[in-house]
Amino acid sequence: MRELYPGDQGIFVRYLQLALRRAGQQVALDGIFGPKTCGAVEQVTGSSGHCVVEDAQWNLLLPYLKGYVTHTVAAGDSLYQIAKLHGTTVEAVREANPGVSTENLTIGSVLVVPLPFPLVATDVPYSSQLVEWIVEGLQARYPYLETGRIGQSVMGSPLWYLKLGNGPTEVTYNASFHANESITTPVLLKFAEELLEAYAKESTYRDVYTEHLFEEFSLYLIPLVNPDGVDLVNGALESGRFYRQAARIAQNYPQIPFPDGWKANIQGVDLNLQFPAGWEEAKRIKFAQGYVTPAPRDYVGVIPLCTPESIAMYQFTRSRDFALILAYHTQGEVIYWKFLDYNPAGSHEIALYFSNVSGYRVEETPTASGYAGYKDWFIQEYDRPGYTIEAGLGENPLAMGQFDRIYADNVGILLGGMTQLE
Repeated sequence: MRELYPGDQGIFVRYLQLALRRAGQQVALDGIFGPKTCGAVEQVTGSSGHCVVEDAQWNLLLPYLKGYVTHTVAAGDSLYQIAKLHGTTVEAVREANPGVSTENLTIGSVLVVPLPFPLVATDVPYSSQLVEWIVEGLQARYPYLETGRIGQSVMGSPLWYLKLGNGPTEVTYNASFHANESITTPVLLKFAEELLEAYAKESTYRDVYTEHLFEEFSLYLIPLVNPDGVDLVNGALESGRFYRQAARIAQNYPQIPFPDGWKANIQGVDLNLQFPAGWEEAKRIKFAQGYVTPAPRDYVGVIPLCTPESIAMYQFTRSRDFALILAYHTQGEVIYWKFLDYNPAGSHEIALYFSNVSGYRVEETPTASGYAGYKDWFIQEYDRPGYTIEAGLGENPLAMGQFDRIYADNVGILLGGMTQLE
């Protein structure tokens, strides 16, 4: 983990402050390692007079970012006592440890104990590291959640997937194809957490029976398609050869703010212009606009599927039998549903339903952006419903202050991606 010192600023200081808040300290999430943050570190870690956050301090703080601790069972322990010790509930402990009860506790066995707060943060910028912590934490809290990797990025970061349910109808949603659109990542992760929580409680979610969803559908979420680019934009990548490479690429396009205007992967290839669905036309359009070399945005690459991220998405999609896909982007509050003259059965009707539950407009993709996207390729390849959802309003990257509204607008779409197939 990255060492932090008083005076440091940035995204990892925000994660430190998030952990401290969850541990009960009153600190601002301002990303500045000032005196109050220093005092909170000393209070939580017991390291009086030592404000440096090294491995020892991170090890004490990481449970507040992963959302769970482990507890070694001792003589006389009960689930009630274990839950009370960590401020959580017996039900949460049981959910994380299937089959465990006070009567069958074994001295020396290790239990996962979920901590009493929602795991998915909605008030800090995202990075590949935060996503990794959340994926680990969700799987620990809900051991029947399937998680894994569909591949890795240029820099070797995992491209995680989460699978909810075991039903015969498969659907998939993805987020953060574009580096400066990472507010879409917690949209999918929060949806997963809330569905899992409702399923664990055997309750409905927004009037939908979660048990029915898990029995009828297999929902695959890819929350972070472009981890390297997101890390660059949000400040988790501040040095090293890949950062220097990106900075050199950006110098060739001075009209694009760096790093806020960066949409591409770390090599300067726009991942949503990488699919074999009118790629040559996309190349013609983007070259005419001046994007003829690796760029912060809109460079199509030398050939389709020349990046590890786009190849992973292509191969993963080909390996499944998805009935519908959602690709989350920002911004504009628009639903794009067509590719060329393809009109998959039910596709327009589902788009209108999405519009009704979200307030977003239904439109056809503008010609300048209407080729070589993941949604375009899916529709062309399978003749099934595929949608690009442009969430939120404003200039990318959208501030996390928009999250609550974006999430509220999109829950109906996220649920409808399954229920409207029935």
